[in-house]
Amino acid sequence: MITVREIKEEEYDLLKAFLYEAIFIPEGMNPPEREIIEQPELKLYYENFGSEKADHCIVADDDGRVVGAVWTRIMKDYGHVDDDTPSFAISLYTEYRGKGIGTKMMEQMLEHLRTQGYKKASLAVQKANYAVRMYEKVGFEVAHENEEEFIMVCYL
Repeated sequence: MITVREIKEEEYDLLKAFLYEAIFIPEGMNPPEREIIEQPELKLYYENFGSEKADHCIVADDDGRVVGAVWTRIMKDYGHVDDDTPSFAISLYTEYRGKGIGTKMMEQMLEHLRTQGYKKASLAVQKANYAVRMYEKVGFEVAHENEEEFIMVCYL
């Protein structure tokens, strides 16, 4: 049975694996090498996680195995809109996708941020990513876009 809960400190290292899983790979493309997550623009998603006020993480737990994560922090990432708005990252192992687990994690995180006093949250997503529909379903809307991706904001 899948439960959604806050991450435990000893599980923070899992964010590296989930960050790699979160990389959108268009159909027909080969996945990048795992080392890609060591690049500075990606390390900021997990390096020293838990040390900042806006570092929050909720995981999906399948009988003791963490199978998904949604986490936020204020960082100068692709989805950065301002220094008061946490950016989202979300990832779920492939076999757990399409079952409503990601939506449940997103809704729980949005509620958590609301109770923490945040006014909005943001994320960046490739336009071709099927997750765009899920983000819209939980309340995100397109704030900006470029050729390849949307910057989406959810007002809390």
